[in-house]
Amino acid sequence: MAVLAETRRVTKRFGTFTAVDAVDLAVASGEVVGLLGSNGAGKTTLIRLLLGLLRPAGGDALLFGALPSMSTRRRVGYVPQTLGLYDDMTVLENWSFTAAAFGSARPVLPESIRDSKDELVGRLPLGLQRRVAFALAFSHEPELLVLDEPTSGVGPLSRARLWQDIRESTEHGTGVLVTTHNMEEAEQCDRLVVMVDGRVAADGAVADVIGSATVVQVTCDDWRKAFAALEEEGLIVQVQSDALRVPGSPGQVEEILARHSLPATVATVPANLEEAFVSVVTKGTHR
Repeated sequence: MAVLAETRRVTKRFGTFTAVDAVDLAVASGEVVGLLGSNGAGKTTLIRLLLGLLRPAGGDALLFGALPSMSTRRRVGYVPQTLGLYDDMTVLENWSFTAAAFGSARPVLPESIRDSKDELVGRLPLGLQRRVAFALAFSHEPELLVLDEPTSGVGPLSRARLWQDIRESTEHGTGVLVTTHNMEEAEQCDRLVVMVDGRVAADGAVADVIGSATVVQVTCDDWRKAFAALEEEGLIVQVQSDALRVPGSPGQVEEILARHSLPATVATVPANLEEAFVSVVTKGTHR
């Protein structure tokens, strides 16, 4: 697969703060790469470096094998967190402007936004604004899609449609780089890159990121009291069906429950992606 976008030990500083620290990243044609990380991990800064919207302090950011430029960016569809729309223009005016900017023949407005073509974008609900932003990003059939938290504030149906569009694009060779906090969406990616404090803490398929990570599963008669007891001790507790799942050691969990006179069955089980992500973020960067 051809590499469409990559960074080579790219670094970005804002004063004394290092937002991105020697990050290697690559997106190939036909693959979906998920960029994960807590707020402030450096995801958006990395994207802006990749698109040439910021200049690196060190390392290289390349689009289609060259430094980012007007010509290489014309081959990219981009949805930033701010959506990149003109609020004081109608949907149709935004559509026409985008077509002119990319020098593409103006295709027919998609059905999903056609009924709103004469509405000012700034007056549309957030979900519909995102639909417009998606449509503009896809409109010139880009070779690379860069989507920064694209489904924030979007309902389940719109989210499913977007991921259907993403998958259909990859079937035609489009590469996709997407940031998300939604672990169900992350599981749809071919590869994940987890960032912590500006560095890559994990990189690989879902199974690689999970690796050998485990959690403690707790079953007991009064799971509510068990939940409260474990949470009091600062543990991150999740409810799954009739059991609790907790990071940590079985001995630690058993000791806490015993102190609260809560009989329970405790076992070590494989972690899911969300639990593995929390573990990676908690432990910090490793190389």
